[in-house]
Amino acid sequence: MTDLLLASDQPLAALPAHGGLTFALERPRDRAAADSLIDHAFGPGRFAKTAERLREGNRLRSDLSVCAWDGARMVGAVRQWPVLIGQTRAMFLGPFAVDSAWRHRRLGAALIGRTLALSDAAGERLTVLVGPASYFAPFGFEKVPAGRIVLPGPVDPHRLLWRATGAEAFGDVSGPVRIPRGG
Repeated sequence: MTDLLLASDQPLAALPAHGGLTFALERPRDRAAADSLIDHAFGPGRFAKTAERLREGNRLRSDLSVCAWDGARMVGAVRQWPVLIGQTRAMFLGPFAVDSAWRHRRLGAALIGRTLALSDAAGERLTVLVGPASYFAPFGFEKVPAGRIVLPGPVDPHRLLWRATGAEAFGDVSGPVRIPRGG
């Protein structure tokens, strides 16, 4: 993993550039800017979503959460959170947001690609998210088979997706998705 990362104040190394932007891990001092981007993209309704139940009281995996910077301005962010599916450790991806000036320039895809590369390098075997399969399939996500996992609230089953680093990673993974002890 050290070949992908420098110190947290440094940009991510060994990951392709995108439109002259700098990519870096989310630092504590970046939280307000990332929250603002996410709030602007999703509005207050995001707090009512089931996915938010897996973030409340959880701890951000800042070593797997990436921000995109245009100079001193944050223009994109993607976050990951630890969860358990039954007894299996996994990552919960999201939210991710892109500044409106950067939309339709594939910045979202660049952010997702970087955060997944970090997860893979860190040895994380399984990632779950709620989102459109058409967007996330190119990253290796597929629909979770019906009944395999249960989120802490209603979710459109067609939008419940997962990705494994190896075919065996899905194995017999099943059960409720929850925040690990200690968040």
